Amino acid sequence: MSKDPQTQPETAEQDEGPSKTQLKREMQALQETGERLANLKPEQRAQLPISDSLAAALEEHGRLRHREARRRHLQYIGKLIREEDTERLQRQLDGFASGSSEDNRRQQLGERWRDQLLADDSNQALTAFTGDFPDSDVQHLRNLLRNVRRAQDSDKYPGANRKLYRYLREQIDLQENADLL
Repeated sequence: MSKDPQTQPETAEQDEGPSKTQLKREMQALQETGERLANLKPEQRAQLPISDSLAAALEEHGRLRHREARRRHLQYIGKLIREEDTERLQRQLDGFASGSSEDNRRQQLGERWRDQLLADDSNQALTAFTGDFPDSDVQHLRNLLRNVRRAQDSDKYPGANRKLYRYLREQIDLQENADLL
């Protein structure tokens, strides 16, 4: 029998499992997941079902400043992620990402309502807002609008615009959270 590798049976290659390149790709994907985890806010990270060792490694990653140290530490985080439920982590990370787009949508909605309410002197926008958000306090909203209009004329109410926006955003959040229930 010849020892030429080309004459060896091909079944030996099939029994080896994933290739070295495939393993590297999988580790790179885990490191990218680790980087996404490391970039989360601490409040979001606390919501994740991760082991204490992974949580400590993610916290340590935030303290590292040198690029090469961060790169090596991401490799370590990738190794720790192998022991976690990666599918569940990915789903929650995707949920956080879609939550930020939802937050942006609500912010833009609040800004549009604020602009409409301030531009309308005939109270049509106020009526439309209270129709869309029936739990809002109309008297409080009128008072906030009056303060913003006064603030535009003088510097008497410096935070009035911000207070109006916060109130509108609060009403939008309450309404949309109630719709989810």
